[in-house]
Amino acid sequence: TWLGMTTTGRFAALTNFREPHRHHPSAPSRGRLVSDFLQGDADIATFRQRLDLEGGQYNGFNLLFGTADRLAVYSNRAELPPELPPGIHGISNHLPDTPWPKVVRGKEELARHIASGALLLPRDLFALLADRMQPEDSLLPDTGVGIELERRLAPVFIRGKEYGTRSSTVVLVGQDGVVTFSERTFPPPHGRPSTVTFQFALSP
Repeated sequence: TWLGMTTTGRFAALTNFREPHRHHPSAPSRGRLVSDFLQGDADIATFRQRLDLEGGQYNGFNLLFGTADRLAVYSNRAELPPELPPGIHGISNHLPDTPWPKVVRGKEELARHIASGALLLPRDLFALLADRMQPEDSLLPDTGVGIELERRLAPVFIRGKEYGTRSSTVVLVGQDGVVTFSERTFPPPHGRPSTVTFQFALSP
């Protein structure tokens, strides 16, 4: 899987690192890293040691993993600080907080909502994830896929006949330890989106 959370508070999420010139079709599935962390009992430091040993066999990735109050980040394309500091962060298909337009815009919108003092609800984050604003060409990165594809991949919500956003997921952890896990799926090509939400209390 690409994202998950357990009732004990273990969390993991993965993005690929966009570098078409280094893609190996025979590499193992990066999604296995997410499920292995969720189903295991290794702490952050132990799992990081495993990533150091095994990370090179995978295509490029960023992995967030940890718990509701302590989150680590790992990339097999660069050495990163062992844990994310408190604050607002964004990860697309490059290193964490790389200022791609959709990362910058997403962080700004989230910060604006938090600063308003309004209660943060799933619908607010789904609206942020549905942003289809097209950045100017001068702001786009050059990842080796050509300008046409860079344009199609630039919005937060990607629309395309052959490639696009298939789902958006929101995970909120309250100070009371109650988790709201909500996922919205977008069936191709013109299906109606459906949303499934689970709520559970974190257990020791």
